[in-house]
Amino acid sequence: MLVTGGEILTKARAGKYGVAAFNTNDLEITQAIIHTAEKLSSPVIVQLSEGAIKYAGLSDLTNLVADLARRASVPVAIHLDHGSSFESCMKAIRAGFTSVMIDASHHNFADNVRDTKKVVEAAHFMGVTVEAELGRLGGIEEHIVVDEADAFLTDPQEAVQFVEQTGVDYLAIAIGTSHGAFKGKGRPYIDHARIETIGGLLSIPLVAHGSSGVPAYIVERLRAAGGEIGEAAGIADDDLTRACQHGIAKVNVDTDLRLAFTVGIREVLQKNPKEFDPRKILGPARDLMAELITHKLTVLGSVGKA
Repeated sequence: MLVTGGEILTKARAGKYGVAAFNTNDLEITQAIIHTAEKLSSPVIVQLSEGAIKYAGLSDLTNLVADLARRASVPVAIHLDHGSSFESCMKAIRAGFTSVMIDASHHNFADNVRDTKKVVEAAHFMGVTVEAELGRLGGIEEHIVVDEADAFLTDPQEAVQFVEQTGVDYLAIAIGTSHGAFKGKGRPYIDHARIETIGGLLSIPLVAHGSSGVPAYIVERLRAAGGEIGEAAGIADDDLTRACQHGIAKVNVDTDLRLAFTVGIREVLQKNPKEFDPRKILGPARDLMAELITHKLTVLGSVGKA
């Protein structure tokens, strides 16, 4: 069933579990996300970035996701990830998105408030819920590049002021996670004290971006299948489980599915270089993504919560 992000995340915040928000670009990724969520009776959020929209087309990709979402036996929201402008958010809403993110975190506080409030007022009028971001994550995602020196963690008191002034439905906070396949040496640091403080001050759902686990076995399989990847490290499972106990309700995951998709394809072609049937190439990739999705939904505690 197609619902707003708010309907899913308010319940998650109250129940102290997390809902995974997976990025999609095509049919196989979308099927892996929604069909696995149905199998595990878990709510889920399917995210489309501006890069995905540019690649697949706004109407084509939205209609594909919306059709699967409406027919799903579990709650599914369609979310715009890192919307860069008011216009981008409005296009998504008109196309059928039930949740949008306006990312003005690169602006100063006042301008972030101004841009976010404008989107919130318009989206709420159309029954759509809104995410914004305060603080900046390091790393690279789509068109967003943030150097480590430019990344900063969310100030709790500013978070309270921001929510009061914008009326935003859920807030992405910078807590030590980062975009991409390399989130830090060893075990990436997560500022749990900051999460607990902000979670104690705000009752709305909080969002953790850049939360892929980058499993070592997937990285090893990628290399074994001829892929090249530099240092790779993701967010530990128990860090995410703990964060969800203190206010994190939406957990963004993209890199894990990209890695699984690529591994699935590479392994088929490495084993069968003469294969040219797309179904036999893409099917195993979809199955491997489903494995990682199953693990993530279990870690976040959303299994059986639909």
